[in-house]
Amino acid sequence: MPLTQVILTENVPGLGAEADLVKVRRGYARNYLLPQGKAYEVTPGALRQLDALKQKRAEREARELNEAEELARRIGKAHFIFTLETGETGKAFGSVTAQDIMNRIKNELGAEIDRHRIVLERPVKDTGDHQVAIKLHHDVTAQLVFQVKSAEEARDRGVETESAATEQPDAKKKHRIFRRKKEEKKETE
Repeated sequence: MPLTQVILTENVPGLGAEADLVKVRRGYARNYLLPQGKAYEVTPGALRQLDALKQKRAEREARELNEAEELARRIGKAHFIFTLETGETGKAFGSVTAQDIMNRIKNELGAEIDRHRIVLERPVKDTGDHQVAIKLHHDVTAQLVFQVKSAEEARDRGVETESAATEQPDAKKKHRIFRRKKEEKKETE
């Protein structure tokens, strides 16, 4: 197969990073990379511009590294508490997954993190303290500490506050639709 050389203008997964000089098949370059603006052909003028692209890439990588380090500090300071329903034996009905952790980080810290960057071997189903690594950058890994509590503990603490609210009886009675239909059938018979 005939190959051609192109200079990438942005990161292309599986091919290379910005300002890389790569060899690809002519059809791939002609039909995808060049029309999409992801690369341009190698010419003497383009080789002179390669230094400018490398400088731009270095600046972008330094900025991404600084942002990842700042986010790692914020994640390291954060302490989240997840509550799970548990049975009488202490077994959890549900788990804390990478998606749950990602949503909590997004809501609490305002940071978008891909759930695949959270290193969680299996969903957490145990109560207690847990620590999870989050790969923010190839050089930066943050450690997130979170606690999983039983919903029973939360209910026990909330009993005193709920008892004052439940002292007033509700005058409204819920009517169930299914029960009414059955009663209507009995009356018509």
